[in-house]
Amino acid sequence: MAVSKLQRRKRIKLGIRRKISGTTTRPRVSVFRSNKAIYGQLIDDINGTTLVSASSKELGKANNNIEVSKEVGKKLAEKASAAGINSVVFDRNGYPYHGKVKAFAEGAREGGLKF
Repeated sequence: MAVSKLQRRKRIKLGIRRKISGTTTRPRVSVFRSNKAIYGQLIDDINGTTLVSASSKELGKANNNIEVSKEVGKKLAEKASAAGINSVVFDRNGYPYHGKVKAFAEGAREGGLKF
């Protein structure tokens, strides 16, 4: 039986999550992309809390493309630096590292986050 896209992504996601975890000093950046928007969160896995979040909906952008993804990454980095966070662990959430996910990461790096 063939494995669906979602089942494949979930298997990859669990493999990634086995290897990385966020702390208060070095949180995990989790990326989620839907058909309409892209979201990013800084997560402290020890306490189970979201420290900072940003999305394309928050910026008021109607479309979801590479430029918008880069802006969301920059916005997340701005919020993180305001919260005193400079160093993070990147969680691509099972998505391939290209296109919108790569643009998000580059935007966050340009904003000052260190991966």
